[in-house]
Amino acid sequence: MASAYLFVHFREKETPDGEQVYFGLSKDGFNWEQVNGGKPVLWSDKGDKGVRDHTIVRTKYGKFYILSTDLGLANCFNTKYEGAWKNIARIGSKHLVLWESDDLVNWSDQRMIKLGDEDFGCLWAPEVLYDQTRDDYVIHWTSSHASNDFGHKAIFYTRTKDFISFDKPQLLCRKDGSGIIDSAIYEENGEYNRFLKSEADPHGIILQQGKTLTGEYTQNQAFNEEMAKLGHSSYEGPTAFKLSDGRWCLMLDFFGVHGEGQGYVPFIADDMKSGRFIRSDENFSFPYRFKHGTVLEITLEEYYRIQKHFS
Repeated sequence: MASAYLFVHFREKETPDGEQVYFGLSKDGFNWEQVNGGKPVLWSDKGDKGVRDHTIVRTKYGKFYILSTDLGLANCFNTKYEGAWKNIARIGSKHLVLWESDDLVNWSDQRMIKLGDEDFGCLWAPEVLYDQTRDDYVIHWTSSHASNDFGHKAIFYTRTKDFISFDKPQLLCRKDGSGIIDSAIYEENGEYNRFLKSEADPHGIILQQGKTLTGEYTQNQAFNEEMAKLGHSSYEGPTAFKLSDGRWCLMLDFFGVHGEGQGYVPFIADDMKSGRFIRSDENFSFPYRFKHGTVLEITLEEYYRIQKHFS
């Protein structure tokens, strides 16, 4: 079980410093502390010069990678994108942004990773999963695509062993009648659990479960019941991690208000299979409102190294 946790995230500020890479630390997954005085630990100086929707992965060969959406609303929303999300979906984030590290404190220069071709619109919200059956890493993300005239978004994926060469992207999943975005996939006891934000029917976060990574999935209705109790569908950016007692914590990014009320809220389930994730705000504390990111299990040595380096 994890000794500590690293949360790699951004902040929803209307200035360019919000759309950068931030770190949060926790020893228990419940009480979080800011890193670097609440300032970014990495800045984007390429593309839109803003990055969002971060994921981090620890590889079996010892390197860490952060992957992000190349998107700067503070810099580009009213200029490059003419104030319209439909333009962002079509021409925004043509590359994913990547940083690498051996120790979580010293990071490489930013790399721009081109995975799509002219048939892809945006490449948003990357996530990474190690596939034991193939001994490689599956990067999955959200895209609009020419195959449905850049209509409802779907989830695509590629495979890599070294984060330098990447297989040709393939479709992972689509949903009839609505777009899906923000995929997060976790394997437990031989079953794959896939969280998605559905843009209609239902509108909000869904949980699908299947026996293979790229095969058929079915929706977990118990999860739908818990989400319906929220009375609000403005949640996105799911990310989950296992607590030291074996329970799962699911974080959902609430965007239903303007400004300070936005950010992650926690849900706890005894196990992933049941889908019974119960909102549990009273058990958690955050120094500020974290936005779309992922949580990595780290050692206490890594926890203190990050804390010391950025103090």
